[in-house]
Amino acid sequence: MAKGKNVLTTGDVAKICNVAPRTVSKWFDSGQLKGYRIPGSKDRRIPLPELVRFMKANNMPTEALSVGKIRVLVVDGGERPASDLLEALKARGSYEVQVARSSFEVGAAVQKLVPHVILIDLLTNGVDAQGICQSIRSNEDFAAVKILALANQLSRQESAALVHQGFDGYISNPADVVEVIRKIEEATAIIY
Repeated sequence: MAKGKNVLTTGDVAKICNVAPRTVSKWFDSGQLKGYRIPGSKDRRIPLPELVRFMKANNMPTEALSVGKIRVLVVDGGERPASDLLEALKARGSYEVQVARSSFEVGAAVQKLVPHVILIDLLTNGVDAQGICQSIRSNEDFAAVKILALANQLSRQESAALVHQGFDGYISNPADVVEVIRKIEEATAIIY
């Protein structure tokens, strides 16, 4: 499976599930496996989270979905972005980490890295967190990307507002590397 591929063809799904492409087409046509057709074509596309759901519901092994390293984009406009966090993620070896310091850099980084998780520091200057979130959510190619806010203690209303804006959650203590890693792994476990 190609790096960052969030939407799969019936051929991709057939290889992952070790079945014939026609079998995948039957699953799709019967509604067991959800996805969409390419306009003006009979070609089908299956979002990766839907394939994961289907495989788990049918007790199929998901080892073939191995995504390698978890790709994390840290959005922090500070001079020295959360260096402890970056070093901890890199040290674990199971993360590919990139930093973006402005909203413009985020756009380029998302296209290149195709992150599994985006961590956005809400206290940073020069970054439109809400705009970034809306932009990611409006592009179906990035539907599986999880967006987590880095913010100190938020009230119930503030955290509800973040979810309403399109964030998948927030990390209340960005300095606690263990909590950040736990939240990243929780977010990616939902996808994969």
